[in-house]
Amino acid sequence: MAADKKLVEAITARDVDFAQWYTDVVKKAELTGYTSVKGCMVFKPAGYAIWENIRNELDRRFKETGVENVYLPMFIPEGLLQKEKDHVEGFAPEVAWVTQGGLTPLQEKMCVRPTSETLFCDLYQKDIQSYRDLPKLYNQWCSVVRWEKTTRPFLRSREFLWQEGHTAHATAEEAEERTVQMLNVYADFLEDFLAIPVVRGRKTDKEKFAGAEATYTIEALMHDGKALQSGTSHNFGDGFAKAFDIQFTDKDNTLKYVHQTSWGMTTRLIGAIIMVHGDDSGLVLPPKVAPTQCVVIPIRQKAEGILEASQKVAEALKVAGIRAKVDETDRSPGWKFADQEMRGFPMRIELGPKDLERGVCVLVRRDTREKLEVAIENVAEESAKLLSAIQKDMLERARAFREEHTYVADNYGEFRDIADNKPGFIKAYWCGDVACEDTIKADTTCTSRCMPFGEQGEVEGNRCICCGKPAKALVYWGKAY
Repeated sequence: MAADKKLVEAITARDVDFAQWYTDVVKKAELTGYTSVKGCMVFKPAGYAIWENIRNELDRRFKETGVENVYLPMFIPEGLLQKEKDHVEGFAPEVAWVTQGGLTPLQEKMCVRPTSETLFCDLYQKDIQSYRDLPKLYNQWCSVVRWEKTTRPFLRSREFLWQEGHTAHATAEEAEERTVQMLNVYADFLEDFLAIPVVRGRKTDKEKFAGAEATYTIEALMHDGKALQSGTSHNFGDGFAKAFDIQFTDKDNTLKYVHQTSWGMTTRLIGAIIMVHGDDSGLVLPPKVAPTQCVVIPIRQKAEGILEASQKVAEALKVAGIRAKVDETDRSPGWKFADQEMRGFPMRIELGPKDLERGVCVLVRRDTREKLEVAIENVAEESAKLLSAIQKDMLERARAFREEHTYVADNYGEFRDIADNKPGFIKAYWCGDVACEDTIKADTTCTSRCMPFGEQGEVEGNRCICCGKPAKALVYWGKAY
């Protein structure tokens, strides 16, 4: 039992030191490993398996909207990158450059892609000539490099995995429709698959993507009250098209510029899962994204028939489409329970000699630790029901937490008091002036997270929380990762 206790004590309590708790969970659950490449991380099997499930589900949802996958080079010539001025300025501090190939200096240095807008524009300039070539609905799964000064596993690293969608359309209306459509794909995915509730909205001009006309975002609230930008969708208008001369002959036989969008999600979603659902015992994975949904733990494993019965239970779960395995290690049951909880498996099944005699087993939820005794012959059906309930309950708890930690500020003194003492989202009106955004950030370290959809109806008649001028938007503010 001392060893079992030690396993749990290895994780710092969330309310004692949230940053250390996060690092402990990532390390103890063996999601990532450190590497000799500074600022980069190793995805261990447990961590990469979560990303595979995210990738596969997102890929399926993208393709349902007509998106096709492509793959472009990881190197971007400097001249190509320089074609869009705002875009270049936005990424310049984070770009990694290649200046030599083998022993020979390059005639033109190349950056390792921080994002691929310019390469997609180069492709579209060659491939789009007629309205018949539109729309182009492309996505690529790849890694990108951004030379971050401060790194943290999943949340910020110099190389990370992501997907980036890039589409081209004949009209501004089609581009805007696609921009919003993909944001909703993201939001639905987080809520349905990851059990993470999000706020959908538009970024202010100060916070929008470099080179975009408009950026839409989904914002999630972590357990420590900080916001995490969890997915973005950008409407580029025809700015990139003009910079790269991407024109097409329309039905009226006139030349027009295409309208483009871009949208992306990254491995920081794994960080979101940890920080929204984890507890003091470790990781808590929503069943839909969990690589292992159930672990069967034999009690008195060497007793006659126990291991065989446990394997049969696991096989019945697999036949029912549940991702299950048996913990056949020679550890004690207590150690296995603690290990299962630390690694976040949504459910475990305990099966011992007395259970086997009675023809039952015990289902234990990871999220609440509630126990349910079921007949072995009904284990697959009951497990499926329980996993469905866990998924639903995790979303509801996360949504309740967000609502409890979303505050309304009516004056600047109240805003500053909330920012200092009540971690979470702060809803307050804003005049639209960047100077007020800068003041709020300087005074409180809060930034504008988004102007939420569906909550702008009461703006008229209200005043900016900072300067008192007539408000132009309701904004969610918060401290963020």
